Amino acid sequence: MKKIASFLLAFIVSAVFAQPANYYNGTAGLTGYALKTKLFEIISNGHIDRGYGSLWDGYKVGDLDKYYENDNSILDIYSEKPAGPDAYRYTPGTNQCGGTTPSSEGGCYNREHLFPQGFFNEGAPMKNDYHHVRPTDNVVNGKRNNYPFGTVGTASWTSTNGSKLGTSNFPGYGGTVFEPIDEFKGDVARSLLYFITRYEDKVQGFDTSNVHNPQDGSRTRVFEQWYINLLISWHLKDPVSAFEIARNNYAYTFQGNRNPYVDRPEFVTMIWTSTLSTTETSEAVSTLRIIQNPISNGELRVEGKNLSKIPSAQIISATGQVVQQIPQPFKNGNSIKLQHRNKGVYFLKIQQRTFKFIIP
Repeated sequence: MKKIASFLLAFIVSAVFAQPANYYNGTAGLTGYALKTKLFEIISNGHIDRGYGSLWDGYKVGDLDKYYENDNSILDIYSEKPAGPDAYRYTPGTNQCGGTTPSSEGGCYNREHLFPQGFFNEGAPMKNDYHHVRPTDNVVNGKRNNYPFGTVGTASWTSTNGSKLGTSNFPGYGGTVFEPIDEFKGDVARSLLYFITRYEDKVQGFDTSNVHNPQDGSRTRVFEQWYINLLISWHLKDPVSAFEIARNNYAYTFQGNRNPYVDRPEFVTMIWTSTLSTTETSEAVSTLRIIQNPISNGELRVEGKNLSKIPSAQIISATGQVVQQIPQPFKNGNSIKLQHRNKGVYFLKIQQRTFKFIIP
């Protein structure tokens, strides 16, 4: 499966191109919106606004397909087919275009603002921020318009790679939404969460009256709860890929800042909380128990029903510090490899329940 190969490659890439030492200094021990504000300070410091036109040059380096066809064409998340040949390909620079919309896909690529620029009146540096402005097919970009992302129940239009426009079937919202393919849902989620973190000081000045804008008007959570639920879900189901890591590294060279949710995926659920609840998840949490305590060999073993449905877990020290954040902790088995193995009392936290264990 392409995503698995990409994920394995991500470890190799991250080992070679790790984020700068001390980049996230000051975040230890922080959670919730205090952590988000600290990240805002970190990623604002050193951010250089390169201007809107420079994005074209950025795409020629940071958005090349070295992961699917591996042909150095533009990697467009709205047209890429991970399991087969794309319907069309774009040569960097040659096939870029401005505002004129071709009659069908494959005519040219332009600059897609994952957070629509109309919501912030096309202001800088938001309009020019490489982290959330992607090269995409002009027609698909136009179809997406300024609709929020979501999951489509009934599609009114579908792109050549399966991205869809249509009526939302996601809990909490019934309007029109745009749904990218599964391969890039996590990419979109982490880009949007970067955006509302980087511009924490500006979001309350955006146009929250627009019916398609999922902002809640706050500086803290920023998005309405249904949208946070969606983005967390996509973030957990589509882990960081080699492409994201490489693009994030290039962004740091290009404009001087990083996406913390690519570098440190655990930050997402340390800041925002999902209110999604399913019968299977509730059953998993209610039936879970630790089967060996004190633990041995640095492995926390549990049993219970539907454990694979648990979206995330935290390991917390006796002092209340989150020492490990684990997306989908039991996706591939009923144990957690502990990163922190100092002796003491710890807690496994899943949703509203905590389970005490001891490292001898």
